[in-house]
Amino acid sequence: MELDRIDRKILNAVQRNNRLTTEELGGLAGISPTACQRRLKRLREARVIEADVSVVSPEAVGRPMLMLVSIDLERDRSDIIDRFKQAIRRTPEIMSAYAVTGDADFVLVISVRDLVEYDVFTRRFFYENSDVRGFNTMVVMDRTKASLAVPIDI
Repeated sequence: MELDRIDRKILNAVQRNNRLTTEELGGLAGISPTACQRRLKRLREARVIEADVSVVSPEAVGRPMLMLVSIDLERDRSDIIDRFKQAIRRTPEIMSAYAVTGDADFVLVISVRDLVEYDVFTRRFFYENSDVRGFNTMVVMDRTKASLAVPIDI
């Protein structure tokens, strides 16, 4: 899908605040609310806008600890990778997961209440999984920046 300057203005605005009205968005993009609504619909249908979500504070819901975990799988076989991806998708504690190059096969962002919960999680998700060769955990000390916004040139 080809994105023009107006699409890019709309995308920049909704990434920062998806609660803006079509009147407000249209004003920012220099188009009518009706034209803005049509563009938003087209951007969603084309999956340029993948989701409209609210960002929830982990601390506010009792999950103040974030872990970054690098995973090394037993082998580079598609069935092992596919099985691991399915397990990731089924596991609510895993907020984000990335298949990566380099020393690790995956990097996960995991949300837990405390170290006791993380210990239970590691036993269930890593130690009991014969496809996992090893993992390395980094405890997040400070969420310096948490964003899903993609830089978009206008």
